[in-house]
Amino acid sequence: MAQSRSEERVVNNNNNGFESIDDGGFGSYLFGMSKRVADQSSDTSDYKNPSLGWIIAFLFVVSFLGLFSVVPLRKVWQTLKILTAISITFAFYYKIKSPFFDLSKCCFNCWLQIMVIDFKLTYPSGTATAHLINSFHTPQGAKLAKKQVKVLGKFFSLSFLWGFFQWFYTASDDCGFQAFPTLGLKAFENKFFFDFSAIYVGVGMICPYIINISVLLGGILSWGVMWPLIKNKEGDWYPKGLGESSLHGIQGYRVFIAIAMILGDGLYNFVKVLSHTFLGLYTQIRDKQKENVLPVAGQDSPSTPQLSYDDERRTQVFLKDQIPTWFAIGAYVAIAAISTATLPHIFHQLKWYYIIVIYLVAPTLAFCNAYGCGLTDWSLASTYGKLAIFTIGAWAGSSHGGVIAGLAACGVMMNIVSTASDLMQDFKTGYLTLASPRSMFVSQIIGTTMGCIISPSVFWIFYKAFPDLGTHKSEYPAPYAIVYRNMAILGVQGFKTLPQNCLLLCYIFFGSAILINLIKDCLGKRGRFIPLPMAMAIPFYLGSYFAIDMCVGSLILFVWEKVNKAKADAFGPAVASGLICGDGIWTLPASILALAGVKPPICMKFLSRATNAKVDTFLTVSG
Repeated sequence: MAQSRSEERVVNNNNNGFESIDDGGFGSYLFGMSKRVADQSSDTSDYKNPSLGWIIAFLFVVSFLGLFSVVPLRKVWQTLKILTAISITFAFYYKIKSPFFDLSKCCFNCWLQIMVIDFKLTYPSGTATAHLINSFHTPQGAKLAKKQVKVLGKFFSLSFLWGFFQWFYTASDDCGFQAFPTLGLKAFENKFFFDFSAIYVGVGMICPYIINISVLLGGILSWGVMWPLIKNKEGDWYPKGLGESSLHGIQGYRVFIAIAMILGDGLYNFVKVLSHTFLGLYTQIRDKQKENVLPVAGQDSPSTPQLSYDDERRTQVFLKDQIPTWFAIGAYVAIAAISTATLPHIFHQLKWYYIIVIYLVAPTLAFCNAYGCGLTDWSLASTYGKLAIFTIGAWAGSSHGGVIAGLAACGVMMNIVSTASDLMQDFKTGYLTLASPRSMFVSQIIGTTMGCIISPSVFWIFYKAFPDLGTHKSEYPAPYAIVYRNMAILGVQGFKTLPQNCLLLCYIFFGSAILINLIKDCLGKRGRFIPLPMAMAIPFYLGSYFAIDMCVGSLILFVWEKVNKAKADAFGPAVASGLICGDGIWTLPASILALAGVKPPICMKFLSRATNAKVDTFLTVSG
């Protein structure tokens, strides 16, 4: 079966290693605005609780800008027209090469044509999807696809029924299989246990081995070594009796050290991908100049490489049905104007001039992100979002709602930048599968419209059905919500919110993340065994229980590949997708049951022998 885009991101280890791109913000910046998450941070005064109405309105005014964001960038180059004319004149008279001629020719063409046809950017995920789609249109591919669908349906059903079975034993907190102390009660207290989650087992089968190992190593380093040692400093480094959830206590070390690693990894990859982007642009423009040098007496004209029949056919189909430039520019300006007028009413902390600055900068960043994604398959949308958090948050300041302003600005920036790169991935797929670009663009608009309604509705069901949604004890903890909120607090308030020695540890882990990435890249292929800092940072806050599930998934796939590699390669993604989708779909009926007030009938809880003896004694006396 064809993998979903989110699965491709995990498989290809793009998007900053492990961090998923949550454009809607339901697990990151948007949910980070809520009081439920604010209560877990050091700033509880500045919050905005989710509401279905404003979430849908927000997504509608920001989600479509990314579809039109890169095309207006072409107009930046209109200022070069005069220089181009002068340059060409001098070229004819003095028989010199015109750098502006090739640059302007490159930039006045449609950006889709530039990236897909002229520059021939790879867009690995889009290319892989296209090859997969094309393979289905062969007799062998169609036969394999039918078998994959059957396997997916089988494991979807098993996963759904397993989720239904587990529900009966979750009548209260810390009940059910997700609280099963498989490695002992002491390990369970430190978040080391297998929680029988089909979703994480499926994710482990899809993720590369190094990601699963990195997550497990991060859990061992944090919950196995660091947090027990820091807990021994209670009363010295931080006051006693603050509890597990206070950011001025042990929770502060968990959250901010994780943020430091995420920012270090993000900064390194930002510089890395941006350098690849600028180097790639320079190389492409230089090669174009060589191809289009004006003929000089005594010199042969440069030869242009002959396109294959397939490439000629793809180019012909791709160029015959393009999106009009006037439409793209007009739509961007119109939506930007509506958004500038609407967003300050949704978030009064987000002033209209903040939004204008974002919309002036966003097309350039979207172009860079789309180009870099074409070269490396890495989208830096989350990094640009963090940049918006710190920039707009610091600009607004704590006295003017800088936390909410930063998170809202993050949402605007991430939607624009990530949509642009995703759109280019899809256009690359369309180019290779002979799909009409205009039809694909219309499909993107339809899909975005549906997403602006369906996604908030599903999130709203979860939000209302699970009162503990987003807390660290919940089945759905949403770790990035607290991470993004604390980034905003850090940007607004500075380092004064950190407990003692936390800043020093943050510096160490920030630098370590950069150093690990640098060593990994320097070693080349041998560096594939070095863990990923982004993946290591996630269990710092959550714990290692999901890492154990993912490693079980990796073990299943590893054994399967040893037994029959061909079948594992063909059906492994289908099995993983079935496990993920089945358990995931069950949460919708579970949410509806919770909204209807239907509670599970049984609580399965595990106690130590001493505690169990006390409970038996109490029950005997009471009886």
